Amino acid sequence: MLKIGMASVFVEDQEKALKFYTETLGFVKKMDVPTGDYRWLTVTDELGQFELLLEPNVHPAAKAYQKAIFKDNIPATSLMVDDIDKEYERLMAKGVRFVVPPTKMEWGMYAIFDDTCGNLINIA
Repeated sequence: MLKIGMASVFVEDQEKALKFYTETLGFVKKMDVPTGDYRWLTVTDELGQFELLLEPNVHPAAKAYQKAIFKDNIPATSLMVDDIDKEYERLMAKGVRFVVPPTKMEWGMYAIFDDTCGNLINIA
């Protein structure tokens, strides 16, 4: 059976992204391997079952894609939380800027924040 083990999100600055995703969101750095001018840089959750690649947006198509979806308020990825209201309060206390506060939909709750690295991130 297939399962998702890694996904990537384009970031404008890998070091800034690492700091935000670890210190602010609470992920743990898993891989940090130099690859020329950039790094194979991943973070994971506390169980280590899933990795998020903090991929530099150096390719022109990546930059255009990232800017276009951000401008149109489309999240680059979605993260799951157990309690959206509690997570919203925790992240707000850390200074995270939400563009959509917790909102109830037919399928559940969601909120969207700015990761400071060129992306909007959905939590649900």
